[in-house]
Amino acid sequence: MRSSEDFLRVGATVTFIGFIIVLLGTVLTMVQHSANTQMGGLIMLGPIPIVFGSAPEITTNMLGLGLLITILYLFLWKTKR
Repeated sequence: MRSSEDFLRVGATVTFIGFIIVLLGTVLTMVQHSANTQMGGLIMLGPIPIVFGSAPEITTNMLGLGLLITILYLFLWKTKR
């Protein structure tokens, strides 16, 4: 029978590998399309969105997505109580 430490190790390893794949994909995209590459991102800290982007349009889109996720989170949290 597997212990909880084994599952923790597997989960941490899969998370780390996923992070490396995303980072590698971002770097390869930047290298291949360096002249006209636009990127943006959204980091959620609980219900608080942190938004960044290389162009105003992308930043605005990420902000809209962050607000949508925040509203959905708050709605689901409110209905749970």
